[in-house]
Formats: sequence, structure tokens, C-alpha cells
Amino acid sequence: MSAIPVIAIFDVGKTNKKLFLFDEHYHIVYERSARFIETVDEDDFPCENLYSLKLSIFDSLREVFRMPEFEVKAVNFSTYGASFVYIDDKGRAVAPLYNYLKEYPLELKEQFYNTYGGEEKLARETSSPVLGNLNSGMQLYRIKYQNPKLFKQIKYSLHLPQYLSYLLTGKQYTDITSIGCHTGLWDYEKNDYHDWVYKEGLDKKFAPIIASDRVLPNTEGGDYVVGVGLHDSSAALIPYLVNFTEPFILISTGTWCISLNPFNNTPVTDEELANDCLCYMQYKGSPVKASRLFAGNEHELQVQRITAHFKVNTAIFKHVAYDQDIISKLKQKTDSALPVSRSESAFVARDLNAFEDHIEAYHQLLIDIIAQQQQSTQMVLQDTGVRRIFVDGGFSKNALYMNLLAAAFPKLEIFAASMAQATAVGTAIAIHQHWNSKPIPADIIELKYYSIPHPINY
Repeated sequence: MSAIPVIAIFDVGKTNKKLFLFDEHYHIVYERSARFIETVDEDDFPCENLYSLKLSIFDSLREVFRMPEFEVKAVNFSTYGASFVYIDDKGRAVAPLYNYLKEYPLELKEQFYNTYGGEEKLARETSSPVLGNLNSGMQLYRIKYQNPKLFKQIKYSLHLPQYLSYLLTGKQYTDITSIGCHTGLWDYEKNDYHDWVYKEGLDKKFAPIIASDRVLPNTEGGDYVVGVGLHDSSAALIPYLVNFTEPFILISTGTWCISLNPFNNTPVTDEELANDCLCYMQYKGSPVKASRLFAGNEHELQVQRITAHFKVNTAIFKHVAYDQDIISKLKQKTDSALPVSRSESAFVARDLNAFEDHIEAYHQLLIDIIAQQQQSTQMVLQDTGVRRIFVDGGFSKNALYMNLLAAAFPKLEIFAASMAQATAVGTAIAIHQHWNSKPIPADIIELKYYSIPHPINY
């Protein structure tokens, strides 16, 4: 029996590092995952163990190459963003992979924004909310002023996907999906690095930009090609872009619920930036307006609160059905009209003793989260001709969330999208033409339509 042609995709998250093999129909034929103990930087702040990650990449590939049932035609990478690997002129990493959750030095932040026109101006021009180390350009700025010796050593600053690609190709490049995602580096109107990047000389610390759908030969001697890597949020959008041509919004749900509108090219306004809107860059180089909501985290915290109060198991909330009678009852309560905030749901201020049971309380939690979600998604919806909203991730499996979302957007078609490992699939599709002899399947994404006859006013 001949070997199955496959692509190997490394999907590197902050917690889990996964390897998938996809066949030419985009079916997962092999997978493995790993978790590494973090190391610390020079300030004893936790950060990615780059050495363990590097070893894992090579060990995993060696294992796959020994499997006679597979023929690896290509390798590609997707990772979390805002993470630079700094390499010297010999290609060696010369600094830790700093954690974007680390607090940014206040005096340096003030120096930067005072020099370049203030937070609002820079945020608007780079479509990047002010996020400290989550603006990865600020990480390099910090090194320049706090560690000039290290700054001088750095030949290139590679975002993590491009560093992993470099390990297999020996080639150093910059990818637009990484450089264009809340880095504070990219001027969306100029379609170039922002002026501050040139004035600080940081442009010399970035490798040449390469198209996200390009591939490179490997240096390991195998007969396979290597992609340049992608930012994970941009990668997750790719299957939808290749399957649907009519305007849509994708709400990618998890810890963050990110509303992505690839059909909204309007500049981000000050108001939108203040409400956590930003731009991502899709793999073909076009901007994607997005808004973020910390709804998955809020859901987890409030479910724990409900669980403790009513003394039930959290597992019971996995399959709560939509109940219109409960919804109607809750909407009649005087305390249901609390103001909607982007920072936390109205449920935080609610007295759990006011609810008959945990099911009623959970309905109110989801009502409050959807009120936030409606505001967040509306910011990128605008007048863009969008008629469909796709929801993937954890909330797509939550019938109560999906029905309430349909009620919040009664003029739009709402679909729960089911696709195994959307980020990894998108990373594979980005270089489809270089490894796959078959057309991209039209049935990669399974859709479940939600319609509700009772629109809800939030």
C-alpha cells in the first residue's frame, strides 16, 4: 500500500503545542500534543522554553518521517502572536522569548508615546490598541533602551512562526499576518512600517517580508517544502475565506471571543480602539477589522460562582437547553436593565439569591454575555453587507449562546461552525497549491443554522 501524502502542521499555543498530519482531503490522520514547563527570563518572569520547543519540533518530525504509512509533502507553522525570537548574525537565539503578559515599564511607555504623538494617534495609525508587551514592537523598543548591548547583538527579530520555519529552512523572513497583528509596527494607511519604526532604526532588525502562501526548501535533506508560518488568528480565518465569498463575520470563541470581519476595510476610529477594536491582517495581505471580548474568561468565572452558590457540578452547564419561558421571565425583572459594559458582564453585579435555580441563573449569565457580544460584534459589522455570522470554538457548541445570538441579530443568518482544528487547517490551506494535488474540499466546515422567532432587545 502506497504512503499517504500529508502535510505536517505545528500549532503552537501558549499552553498546548500540537502536531497534526492532514491528508489531501484535510482529514486528521495523526496528532500528538505536548506541554512544556516554562522557564524564566532575566527578571524571573515566566516565559516560553524555547529550547524545549525547538527540540520538540525536530523530535516530532523525526518520528513522523519514520512512519512508512505517511509521505510528508510539506510542513507549516501557526503560533500565538506578540512573541519575538531575537537571533544574531549566526542565527542563534540571543534572548528569552519574552512573555507578552509581562508588565511594560511605565517610564519607557511614557517616553515612547510622548515622543511619537500620544497613545490615541499611534493606536489609530497602527490599528493597535495600547497593550504594552502585546504590542510586540514595544518589546524591541524596550530592548533598545534598556539593554543596548543585546540590541546590538540582534540581527533579526523573528515572530515565533517565522523562527520555527527558519529552523527547517535556514531562511529568515517576516510574515505580514504576524507583523500586522496588534504589534504597533504597521501603518495600515501607508501599508508599510510606521514612521516611528524607521526613526528608531527598528526596520533594520526585521527580515524581508514574504508572502504568507510562499514555501521554501528545507535544509534537512527531505523531499518536502516548508511554509513561512502564520499568526494563529489569521490562520483560523482562512478556511472561511476559501469556502465563502459572500460577506460574513466569524466570531472565534474561546477565552477571548474575537469578531473578525474581513469585509470591513474602514480605518479603526478612536472610539473603536477604546472598545478593544483592532486590525488583523489576513494571509493575502488585506486588513481584517476585529473586536475582542473577554467573554470566555467571564463565562468560566461566573459559572464557578453559580456552581458554588447552588452547589451543583459545572458539567451540568455543558448541555443547558434554550428555554423561552425562562428568558421571558427574566426580561420582566426590574434588575435586567443593568448597563452593558465591555470590561465585565452585568451578571457580576447580580444577586444570585434572586434566581430560582442554577438554570435560571445560567440563562441570565448568557443573556448578559450576549448583550456584550452584540455590542462587540456590532462595532465591526457596520454597513458591510454582512448577512451571515459564523461562530466557531467553545460557544458554538452552546445552544443557549447560539439561540440568544440569533435573537440578538434577527436580520442575520447565524451558524454554529464545526471544524476540527480550524487554525491548523487554515495553516495547511495557505500553502495548498504546493503540496496537495486535489482541490480544496467544499465540506471542510459543517454548519448548523440557528433561527429564533423572538428577537431580544438588549
